Amino acid sequence: MARQDELRQDVPHAEHARSAADGRTRDAVARLLLEQGPTTAGVLAETLRLSGPGVRRHLDALVAEGSVVTRDARQAAGRKRGRPARQFLLTASGRARAGRGEDGPAELAVAALRRLREAAGEDAVKGFARDRALAMVGEHREHVLAGADRAERATRLAGALTAEGYAATTRGAGEGDGLDARVAGEQLCQHHCPVADVAAEFPALCEAEAEVFAELLGTHVQRLATIARGDAACTTHVPAQRSDQHTGSTTPAVTTGGGPENQGRQVV
Repeated sequence: MARQDELRQDVPHAEHARSAADGRTRDAVARLLLEQGPTTAGVLAETLRLSGPGVRRHLDALVAEGSVVTRDARQAAGRKRGRPARQFLLTASGRARAGRGEDGPAELAVAALRRLREAAGEDAVKGFARDRALAMVGEHREHVLAGADRAERATRLAGALTAEGYAATTRGAGEGDGLDARVAGEQLCQHHCPVADVAAEFPALCEAEAEVFAELLGTHVQRLATIARGDAACTTHVPAQRSDQHTGSTTPAVTTGGGPENQGRQVV
């Protein structure tokens, strides 16, 4: 009888341990989605060394709680038609879960910027946004500028942004992405934005970032998407460097629009 009582007491402890382990695994899944952006279940399982059914169980739980949504993966150029793979990506609440402790008091920041705008005007907000963007990459500036060409600079800039909490990556962009070959280049993707909630009301924060990126890369850039506007990542297109161009030889022009009217449009 005493043994049965001990077993009954062990059940809640075992359930609690299992629940805690599930929570840690789901945090790991969310963190990987934050770092890599939209990802398939197969890639998640391989990276985290989980079984396919195991990772799908955790993904189903994250979808049910509203931390993750799914979409069809983009088909690569020349790929045979068929059922597209499913990708999983974080929602706003999922990014908050994955980046816990990094977002800061957004409400206070919004209130402070509103007060700044009321007291000193929109130019003061833009000045603050630029100072913040410069400070964000300031200590990485020389490292980025030391890149041999524009593509390497973009890669170094992604590393600098990751060090600042933006989980950034680069990937080549071209005709396979539905783009004109003339505007091939790099896409700089920031999978996390610590100030997304603030930038939703103050897009000058996003615009200032793009301006600083253009100055570092020595070319115009275009914001294709932003987390602040509900996209999965902040995506900035960096045009390829032609052989007759020299990085930094001209004053860069910047296109920052990321709204629906600008999605998929490139500047050449």
